[in-house]
This record gives sequence, structure tokens and C-alpha cells, in this order.
Amino acid sequence: MRAAVLEKLHSPLTIGDVEPGPLGVGQALVKVLVSGICGSQLQEIAGNKGNEKFLPHMLGHEGCGIVEEIGPGTTTVKKGDKVVMHWRKGDGIEADFPVYSFGGRTMRSGKVTTFNQYALVSENRVTTVPSETPGDFCALLGCGLSTALGTMIDEAKVRPGEAVLIVGLGGLGASLVRAAQLVGAAPIIAIDIVEAKRSMAASLGANLFINVSDTDPHEAIRSLLGTPEVDVIVETSGRPKSIAGTLPLLAGGGRYILLGQPQPGETVELANAYHLFGGEGKSITATQGGQFLPSRDIPRYTRLQRAGLLRFEDLITHRTTLDGLNDAIGLMRAGQANRIFIDLWA
Repeated sequence: MRAAVLEKLHSPLTIGDVEPGPLGVGQALVKVLVSGICGSQLQEIAGNKGNEKFLPHMLGHEGCGIVEEIGPGTTTVKKGDKVVMHWRKGDGIEADFPVYSFGGRTMRSGKVTTFNQYALVSENRVTTVPSETPGDFCALLGCGLSTALGTMIDEAKVRPGEAVLIVGLGGLGASLVRAAQLVGAAPIIAIDIVEAKRSMAASLGANLFINVSDTDPHEAIRSLLGTPEVDVIVETSGRPKSIAGTLPLLAGGGRYILLGQPQPGETVELANAYHLFGGEGKSITATQGGQFLPSRDIPRYTRLQRAGLLRFEDLITHRTTLDGLNDAIGLMRAGQANRIFIDLWA
């Protein structure tokens, strides 16, 4: 099979031949149809995930596939099942790390990988969906869209009519706008530093877009709401300057959710932190996937999609193949794309 392999940090991925090893206990062999590219993979390439000692390895953690074979003890999926491939733990066995052959040597890789045509996946990283579920939607549920929905519903517990500010309008930020719209947030405000994101923000359902490169967000929000403060802020960039600059925009009793992760060694400094004690006190939460629980949430989200209540097509801005993957990663680094999807068999 063909796959993308991270051999060296800060370097392009190697696109080459990789062979899966034997199926282990609690594993499934999955034919990967489509995969999203998440910002986490950019962090892995930069070595910010503590992964340098595990090189080489494969990447990707949101995909859609078909189960080709199951290993001993696997009970939650069967051959022929269409599955969401996700990084959060679901039902079933937590299997050992799978083994592959790459360049004449043995290579271990993650318990789910999706930048490869076939994957040996831990049983608890795949969840069955109805066969008619769109593949692209399945892949989005692997991370981006499910994280956004979980963040709004389970982590921030957004109530209808609450003002929500989304900081960073990349692939995750776009999904957060859609999730905020679904739960009835009003208004929905998006912040970014790329002016080209303005029209996209409006098409997704944001009520206000602020380019913080040239606009003071305090004044822009005050003009819309009559106050410079909002009920919920979700920060996706992980940049200390962004976190410190947007926390003062949170209303007393508001919830600030950290989705983006600062790089190792970085420090966030909060000037005039007295404002944190306004109202009933503000809360700051670092979330893991918005508390997304695959076995509980994937059936709910697929029902919403089938009912026409959860649109997803416009969350994907680009498509690529394995051969074009490194160029696609460059687009993401430059802030010129939201979710990019890899068609593994194109």
C-alpha cells in the first residue's frame, strides 16, 4: 500500500510503500477511503507532540474506511462495516501499537492512522456507522467536527442566545462556527488575522468577523453588542499572545475554552488578571476533544446529518491526493485552507 511517513522532523513527509504486519488482538484492518488533515499533524511534524523518539511513523487521526478484517477478540466491528476512524477512545479493546514494514525495517505507528491506504487500528478507535453515511462526514467526525460539537455542547454548555467568540478560523474554527450555529448561539463572532477569511466566515454563519491585524476587537464587539464582553470564547490557535489578548473579552461568569495548545516551553502571561474575578468568576478550561465520546456521540451526529440539520460540505475547502499531501500541508501552514481532505485512492 501507499502511505505518508514522517521520517524526520521539520521535513516533508515521505510518500512510499508500507506493508501492514499481522493483525493483533483487538485490532481491525481498515481500508482508508478519505482522511482529513488536522493541525495536530503540523504539530507532530514540528516535534511539538513529544514524538521525536518514535520516528519514523505514520500520521492522521480523522478518517473514513471499510473494515477488511478483524483480529482476535475484536467484537465491536466486523468485516464490511463502514467506520469513523477517530483519535478519542471508544468502545472495545485498547490494542497494542500496530507493526508495519517500511523500507525493509519494522515500524510501529499510532493506534489509528489515516494518511495510508490501509491501517491497522485499535478496536476502540473505530465506530460503525450506517453504510449510507457520507464518507466526508465520517472523516470530519473523527476529529474536527466532533471536537467542535463537543466543545459547544458538552464543554462550554452554550445556551441559545449566548454570545460566542471563536478565535482562529482554520479547519477547527470553521467547524466551531457551524457547531455554535447548531446550538443557537447568537451572535457568533469569529477572529482571525487573514482578511480572506471574512467572506468564508459569513458563509458559514458568523454574524461578525474581526481581522485583529487592523481592528480592535473590543470596539468591534462593543459596536455589535453594546458591551465588549462575550459569554463564551473558544481559542484554537494556542498562541500565548492570542490567549492573553482575548481573555479580557470574556464576560463575568463566562467560559474560556482552550482548544489550541501552546508549544512546549511557552508561557502565557495575563496582565491585569483582576478581571478574571468579575461577576461570578470566569472559568478557563483546557479541553481534550470537547469531551467527545465516540460511542455516544457519533450515532447522535449521524442522525442530525440524515435529518438535514448538520451541514458539513462547506467545511472542506480543498482536496488532495497522497502525492499532493506536502503541498496541502504548506497551504495549511500559510493559513490558506480550512479542512483539506486526502482521497487515498485517487
